Amino acid sequence: MSHLVAKTSQDFDQVIVDIVDYVENYEVSSDVAIETAWYCFLDTIGCGLEALEYEACTKLLGPIVPETVVKDGARVPGTHYELDPVQAAFNIGTIIRWLDFNDTWLAAEWGHPSDNLGGILATADWISRKNRKRGLPTLAVSDVLIAMVKAHEIQGCIALENSFNKVGLDHVVLVKVASVAVVAKMMGLSRTESLNAVSLAWVDGQSLRTYRHFPNAGSRKSWAAGDATSRAVRLALMAATGEMGYPTALTAKTWGFYDVSFKGRHFTFQRGYGSYVMENILFKISFPAEFHAQTAAEAAMTIFGLMREKGKNASDIESVTIRTHEACVRIIDKKGPLNNPADRDHCIQYMVAIPLLFGRLTARDYEDDIASQPEIDLLREKIICVEDSELTADYHDPAKRSIANGLTVRFKDGTSFDEVFVEYPIGHARRRVEGMPLLLEKFERNLGRIFSGEQKLSILNLALDRDRLEDTAVDTLMDLLVLRD
Repeated sequence: MSHLVAKTSQDFDQVIVDIVDYVENYEVSSDVAIETAWYCFLDTIGCGLEALEYEACTKLLGPIVPETVVKDGARVPGTHYELDPVQAAFNIGTIIRWLDFNDTWLAAEWGHPSDNLGGILATADWISRKNRKRGLPTLAVSDVLIAMVKAHEIQGCIALENSFNKVGLDHVVLVKVASVAVVAKMMGLSRTESLNAVSLAWVDGQSLRTYRHFPNAGSRKSWAAGDATSRAVRLALMAATGEMGYPTALTAKTWGFYDVSFKGRHFTFQRGYGSYVMENILFKISFPAEFHAQTAAEAAMTIFGLMREKGKNASDIESVTIRTHEACVRIIDKKGPLNNPADRDHCIQYMVAIPLLFGRLTARDYEDDIASQPEIDLLREKIICVEDSELTADYHDPAKRSIANGLTVRFKDGTSFDEVFVEYPIGHARRRVEGMPLLLEKFERNLGRIFSGEQKLSILNLALDRDRLEDTAVDTLMDLLVLRD
């Protein structure tokens, strides 16, 4: 069969055109966006390094065929792996997302736009190594940061008004679409090839949210984004060969995405693409927890301190009421058995009980040895969620974008604490000044999990010098992030 593909006279759906034209033509001029992307890049790499401490994650990593090494392939931070860019994107995307500790975007649809770094970084390293060998220019970290801004924007702007979870689809569809658009640009695809690539992402079968909810919550939620961003790299590579696209992938009557997967509704948009999403991204700094529970966990930590001052402990608690917003109730208000870490880090009762009991909430607290302690489930049963319509409105208000929770604790002796209310988590744009020093501490802590001595110091000195890092070739940075024997 000929590799030549017949051209179509159809116009591409406007949503697809807008995505490609944005990636091709928009100049990112916001220093706030680039600075935030720098913080996001460091935090995302750090989250991936922490995940390497968990065998449930590392067993999924490496080449598809064991011991395969791709010469001049893409590397995976904190490992020895050298892989083709598709599998490298899966590896990087999986470690990034594993512990639910990377950035978050909350709107009609929620998600984690830094998931796109899996495809972006793998592609950038592979292209840079290939180009260096041929005497061609390499990509710089600044190119990665710009790609991150654009991937964040695509995923986040579509998510503002369009709920995929309400039709049973997982938000990683937006990782696939955003990743394919930006990696196609990095690969030097033509506009037509990029349109084809984005259309292929919409035509793909999309993941169900089955693995995020009772009774099937499980570990796939931790590698689903890695799968999506790697699929994006695969589709971009296919489009680069001249593989045809599907212009009305969204709007085709009966067979398009809208009719098949979106109940006949068309996407709506609150704003055009720019750099809004990166500028307002939410960082998880204090707790590796589903983001709707971040302020609840912070409030619980405050209450733990108050209980110690008053000579009380969790066994004295009669009830805990969480005043919250609708999305929290819908996603993470859970009763009954929790079967695995993936189930526990999406249960607000669990994420409040741990701080009230122990004064902490870490990734280890979701593991079976901690979860088996009977006092956790006893306290969970005493915690209820109550939706406050004003908090729900503030959650959706683009001027606020709050993720508020208020905790009221009542004790068996009839006393109670006044509600402890936290409107914005420490990773919110409104708490950026407070949060960024802590984020850099988190990065250094995660770096030390894998690297030591001169290697750690070299990475840290480069990473914290934003100007020098931006000018550094991607393959040079990845050389530093390879695990040395």
